[in-house]
Amino acid sequence: MRSRPRLPAWTATLTWKSAVFITVMCCALAAILGTLVHVSVTRRTVDDARERALARLATATRAYEAGEPLPRFAGVDPAALPAALRALAVGGERGTVVADADGRPTMWAAGPADGRALAVRTDYTTGAETIAGLDRSILGSSVLAIGLTLLVGAFAVTRVTRRLHLTAQVARRISAGDLDARVDDPRTRDPSRTEDEVAAVSGALDTMASSLQRKLQSEQRFTADVAHELRTPLTGLSAAAELLPEGRPSELVRDRVRAMRALTEDLLEISRLDAGTETVDLAVHELGPLAERVVRASGTPTEVRIVRDATVETDRRRLERVLGNLVANAHRHGAPPVVLTVDGPVVSVRDHGAGYPAYLIQDGPQRFRTESGGKGHGLGLTIAAGQAEVIGAELVFANVPRTTDGPDGPDDASGPGSPDGPGDPDGGGALARLTLPEYVRFDDRDDSDDRPDPHGRPDDPDDRDDPEG
Repeated sequence: MRSRPRLPAWTATLTWKSAVFITVMCCALAAILGTLVHVSVTRRTVDDARERALARLATATRAYEAGEPLPRFAGVDPAALPAALRALAVGGERGTVVADADGRPTMWAAGPADGRALAVRTDYTTGAETIAGLDRSILGSSVLAIGLTLLVGAFAVTRVTRRLHLTAQVARRISAGDLDARVDDPRTRDPSRTEDEVAAVSGALDTMASSLQRKLQSEQRFTADVAHELRTPLTGLSAAAELLPEGRPSELVRDRVRAMRALTEDLLEISRLDAGTETVDLAVHELGPLAERVVRASGTPTEVRIVRDATVETDRRRLERVLGNLVANAHRHGAPPVVLTVDGPVVSVRDHGAGYPAYLIQDGPQRFRTESGGKGHGLGLTIAAGQAEVIGAELVFANVPRTTDGPDGPDDASGPGSPDGPGDPDGGGALARLTLPEYVRFDDRDDSDDRPDPHGRPDDPDDRDDPEG
């Protein structure tokens, strides 16, 4: 089946549709009015010429009946008389017709004269030229009117579409997280001005954005306040737990206190990310050694594969936080083996468990939601996604399709840079892929991760957050 050709995208715009509609309506109106004027003027011109021709025919008839010489414009059976009019006159009736005579438009009138046709002719050149000039005037005025109407219509429609495009642009900015974006249509700010439909939509969007901003800011303040207020009692509770005698109950208390402190710190970090007040401390780092340090600090049996090392310009502390949370999430909710692969500026963390839930792949991580059956609050991946956005990296979550091919199947053909890697015939599992902005060198110097960063601060390997969060 052959597919239908698709029209260009600009044909779907309101401006183009309005222009076509205005053009069609103007052409139809011009055609109707032009036809009416043409018919009316032509009928009047022909009637005037017919009356003059019939008056001459009456004069010629009286002269013929009186035996007097015929006028010079009259004759009996003239050779140029149209055949149809000749037959009508011979048949005993009178009639008129417009035809050419000697290359000029002529109004003929004929009547019976003893079995023959008595005919007179009147010059119709002036009438024909009047009608032709009228037609040209109608055509020119129609084209001019259509052009002016198109210009005025395009100007009016463009003003409307410009306001609609502005409203759509503000809506996209709001959906991207810019809650301060507003349309601020002048018709909505001035109560004395009458609102049109576009102003009503703009005002509704601004109202919705303001309401959403207030709710989100209230939620952010609540989260930050709760986390901040919990830090003091948790500090005291942690100190008190250390004074408990050794035993299983004290271990449980200390474990829960550590979990609550980690949760509180995560909530504080999320509140800072939501507020958009985080600043980045950019420096140039080698990605492979940095990823290996993150895995060593996590204390987990994670395999590190360096397919192709790369130099990136990023905030090391935040990158380590992202990678540490991805590795910890893979061990907590996935299944071994967990593999961290560095392939240029792309870092992927893959486990061999059941994979990510469908909602996470479609909508991204959501706080306080987890469906893997393990412990967690859904904050680790939320923080990882937020920190990745802060450093300008792209974090994508996906599931690796599970296959049933054996060692000789297609999976053995996967190269070392693939998510599965060699020797992974069954596939499956969750895959988090982090793409960082690669640093472009302008010379051949061998930059290392141990040199001071561009801001003049030493690169202290101990100056980082716990990757586990």
